[in-house]
Amino acid sequence: MDRLSSPGKSALALLITEELESDHEAHVRRHLAEQLAGVLGLRFTGVRHGRQLDETDIYVIPDATLVTPQPGIRSDQDLYGGVVARPFMASKAISHPLISSDAAAPDGWTERFMELAGDVVLPGYSAFNLDDALRAGAQLLQQGPIRVKVVQARAGRGQQVIHAMPELEKWLAQQDASRVRQDGVVLEVNLTSVRTFSVGQLRIGGMVISYFGCQNLTDANDGTAVYGGSDLWLVRGDYTALLREIPDPVARQLIHQAHRYEQAAEAAFPGFIASRRNCDVAVGRDPSGQQRSGVLEQSWRIGGASSAEVYALLAFVAEPALQRLQASSCEIYGEAPVIPPDVTLLYQGDASATGPITIGVRVTPWQQPVITSN
Repeated sequence: MDRLSSPGKSALALLITEELESDHEAHVRRHLAEQLAGVLGLRFTGVRHGRQLDETDIYVIPDATLVTPQPGIRSDQDLYGGVVARPFMASKAISHPLISSDAAAPDGWTERFMELAGDVVLPGYSAFNLDDALRAGAQLLQQGPIRVKVVQARAGRGQQVIHAMPELEKWLAQQDASRVRQDGVVLEVNLTSVRTFSVGQLRIGGMVISYFGCQNLTDANDGTAVYGGSDLWLVRGDYTALLREIPDPVARQLIHQAHRYEQAAEAAFPGFIASRRNCDVAVGRDPSGQQRSGVLEQSWRIGGASSAEVYALLAFVAEPALQRLQASSCEIYGEAPVIPPDVTLLYQGDASATGPITIGVRVTPWQQPVITSN
């Protein structure tokens, strides 16, 4: 297999910032790290722990968006992931403004991002104390049902649809006030008949790959609807190259919205670096019945679609003339699951965090995506 341009590092390592790491995620991350190390011509040196990597000669794959200072990261060619100046910049809290100018806010908070992103996000608010969240919810509920979200939750967990003030008061009473002050909560207009898509980009070893994708839901072992994988359409090149390959008007709108969201982050957040860019973009009906779309959140770290991204990267490197392809990640819960054909298994077992789960990836030839309106 051919290799990408060297990032000027001596080795590659995973950086685990969280205290608890699930065994299935650890297994998949290690496998993907080994694949990236091979294609970058680097030695894989295993796992480091902490929120900062002081070894400046290491290409790093962190499990979360990092916060400066990061001595070894000067550009997007130094990591698979992202770096921001303040913790809140890495969360879904950036997608909405505060309810008022006197509302609580973390150090460094700026409304500049929302001014630049404009209507590419859904109507909503971020709140950093329970009183502000109650005020924001009361205002939004005048338009109809809202969705409330714990900022740090992943895979579709930590969310609830709220129809009336008593429900909101009950939900807020269940939240840890200190965590809300630290991380925030999000309250936004709830969409029905909703579908969630992904728009993203990789910048690795001198190569740029951009994609549009559909997210799939599945039932976890406890019956909760959670993320079940992504089907991605990927091209060699930037978002302009991606738009040349996708004529569907809805898909094109979502790509433009995600790109504008990224541009807002680049302009509003000094020191922002991201080689792995992924936005969740939703399409559905708002409480008035009108179709609406908007970016829900970003992911500047290794995530659920990363296996599809990395295996697509390997295919592009192996075939220099290849310009476009499809790749899918899948997460299937339960014993003895039905596995789609041509899937490469990355993990199968009884994981401590989820119970029985199977994780796989598949690369296939390009077929034009068709996204119909709701």
